[in-house]
Amino acid sequence: MENCIFCKISKGIAPASIVYEDEICIAFMDIQPVTPGHVLVVPRIHAEGLSDLPEKIGGHLFKVGQKIAAGLKNSDIRCEGINFFLADGAVAFQTVFHVHLHVIPRFSGDGFLLSFGPDYRNLPEREALDKLAMTLRSSL
Repeated sequence: MENCIFCKISKGIAPASIVYEDEICIAFMDIQPVTPGHVLVVPRIHAEGLSDLPEKIGGHLFKVGQKIAAGLKNSDIRCEGINFFLADGAVAFQTVFHVHLHVIPRFSGDGFLLSFGPDYRNLPEREALDKLAMTLRSSL
């Protein structure tokens, strides 16, 4: 896609602070980091959402994400833990419509929070979980 910033970065025609690259993906520092060391892992092919991304490439993104996570933990960057985050669709907070995996270093007091809905603590009955599982299995 010609206006996609991640496509431009992967082609070397937009600036980025590159951490890792290979023929399948590129990893670079996020310009709006949640915490210092926040990295984006992006496939070189344009895929708006997960359904557009070949499985092999998706798996590779996570392998590279693991490599970046290990590097963060071995570096001087403050990192007591790691979050992986991948948003698929606007309702899931996707704002750049090119699949990308966030690798976010975490530390106590970093201020980044995950918020759960009001029904989070209301545990569903096993029957309801089984029904959801059956519905999902039938659509795989």
